[in-house]
Amino acid sequence: MHVDSSVELERDDPALEVPWSSEDNELRYYDLRNHPTLIDEVQEVKSWPEMREFLLRVNSLVFPLQSAKSDLWTTNELSAEEEVFAAQQKFASYVDLIFAEVEARCSLEGHQELIRKLTELLKRAPDIPAMIEFVLRRCYYHSSPDANACEGDDYTGFCITAYTSGFGDSGEEARQRWGIALKLLQHALVQSTRA
Repeated sequence: MHVDSSVELERDDPALEVPWSSEDNELRYYDLRNHPTLIDEVQEVKSWPEMREFLLRVNSLVFPLQSAKSDLWTTNELSAEEEVFAAQQKFASYVDLIFAEVEARCSLEGHQELIRKLTELLKRAPDIPAMIEFVLRRCYYHSSPDANACEGDDYTGFCITAYTSGFGDSGEEARQRWGIALKLLQHALVQSTRA
């Protein structure tokens, strides 16, 4: 499995806002940590039980992270980097992960350390046609209970976008490999966040 990470903290780089909603309010942020029954409102879990299981685990009250946003897609268009898998199909997802505690959300070092641990663990995973990439991004948090927890006037912190992709000669094969990679990511998250 290929594992990679990058940092996108420049002014023009994409950033996350929490909470968020689409312009038509069809899609929006759900606080699954404090309201797990809202899981059925998340579009990605309706057809993909693997994503449902992953989101329920990372939003558990005993877990230090939670999800902020997610998406799933399938495509037969592969990037130059992905051509190494010699596949016809890609099944992919992303989940934006944030720390549950306000202070941790604002720690650049904490996010970097988590990515380092995850990358180290996942590089030891079985060699399957799959890819996981972590992107460290800026996150703008609104309605914070503790607006003074971070430096500056805004409650600005960080988040990690975890991309997971599976590759195969059919859509089903790509989905199976994505499911394995997502499960490996879940286990790595659990191991990496243990005190």
